[in-house]
Amino acid sequence: MANTTSPHILNTSANLLGFCLFVITSLHIANQIEMHVIDEFTSGVAVFLTFSSIFSFISIRTSNLKREKYFETIAEYLFLIALIGILVIILLITLNFID
Repeated sequence: MANTTSPHILNTSANLLGFCLFVITSLHIANQIEMHVIDEFTSGVAVFLTFSSIFSFISIRTSNLKREKYFETIAEYLFLIALIGILVIILLITLNFID
């Protein structure tokens, strides 16, 4: 069975990891003390995206079909958690600008 979602997860999570690092860097450059919660939350999401990338890469590289599906499933769940986290980050940034 060929990997169906692992290549997509690897590519997209690596791109979103860059987005998270950009948000963290922007907050530090802007010296926004009130966005400290957003900074920590973004760091947590970056960790989920990193592990999602690692598990999807392992899924692509393994030759054992059972392990391939297992690692692909882990990558999918970590990626979903990270996407929900990015949604929360965007909402927090938006609410911060509204105030």
